[in-house]
Amino acid sequence: MANKVLRKVTHCIFDMDGLLLDTERLYTVATEMILEPYGKPYPFEVKEQAMGLQTEPLARFMVEHYDLPISWEEYARQQRANTEILMRNAQLMPGAERLLRHLHANKVPFCLATSSGADMVELKTNEHKELFSLFNHKVCGSTDKEVVNGKPAPDIFLVAASRFGVPANASDCLVFEDSPNGVTAANSAGMQVVMVPDPRLSKEKTSHATQVIGSLVDFKPEQFGLPPFTD
Repeated sequence: MANKVLRKVTHCIFDMDGLLLDTERLYTVATEMILEPYGKPYPFEVKEQAMGLQTEPLARFMVEHYDLPISWEEYARQQRANTEILMRNAQLMPGAERLLRHLHANKVPFCLATSSGADMVELKTNEHKELFSLFNHKVCGSTDKEVVNGKPAPDIFLVAASRFGVPANASDCLVFEDSPNGVTAANSAGMQVVMVPDPRLSKEKTSHATQVIGSLVDFKPEQFGLPPFTD
């Protein structure tokens, strides 16, 4: 855990891919399907730069990085087609359901703030509709007109905080993220952030988080002034 002061919060904001849903490895497969015909590898050093980006910036980055002979629009189309097939049975990450149901049972307001578009969120959460219905609201960055700039800009988290029944102050919000871009966005929004990073990420890439844990199973709500688990 990063040696930082933990402040009391009242609201929680969750990223989705790689944090609540085990989709990051599926994104890797979808990307490898695009790059394979061009003989291009997809090492983790490239993936970590792409994590958390919205559709267009991600596609532009990949086309430019690999000097692909296709437009970013074509890249995005192929990526979407591949992910639509792969994501239908996305599974929950360890500790995700327990934490979400705990917050809901204790009337702690929480929402989703994901770079995915609304239709992809619908697809990815298809197996978990009841659980995802517990969120106060969902901000889907790639299709939300209020989210002008994607992560690492703070827009998505500021929009998310503003949409609670009573808009939440940034200092009262705790963000849960897995990507360095997401942590940077939360920091820029003036929010504390718990990071559950890919174990392959270097310590340097996680040092800007308020707290770093191995999985959501390890989260202790009382450290942020939230009701503790009783089970």
